[in-house]
Amino acid sequence: QVQFVESGGGLVQRGGSLRISCKASGINIRWTGVGWYRQAPDNARELVADITDSNATKYADSVKGRFTISRDDSKNTIYLQMDNLKPDDTAVYYCNIPPGSLAWGRGTQVTVSS
Repeated sequence: QVQFVESGGGLVQRGGSLRISCKASGINIRWTGVGWYRQAPDNARELVADITDSNATKYADSVKGRFTISRDDSKNTIYLQMDNLKPDDTAVYYCNIPPGSLAWGRGTQVTVSS
């Protein structure tokens, strides 16, 4: 079955950077778009960035200019480079195929301290 395994989260200070990864199995992401989502406590899960199979990217306004999504199809993995992090970026980050109808992984916790 399709499985996503997210990693690379952690605790970082305001203004810091992190790169998180998502490895997919059970599906070849080469032929599909993939997205990063996040969910903060008491908030709904939201799409923050997505990348198409032809590498076109799109970002939520809240992260535009600070986050960069990329993919390595040879590793069946996508990445999210997060720079100039803010406390509001604190959340559990997940990947999925938009609109997020496949099974969710455990996510990776990103905590930004002020």
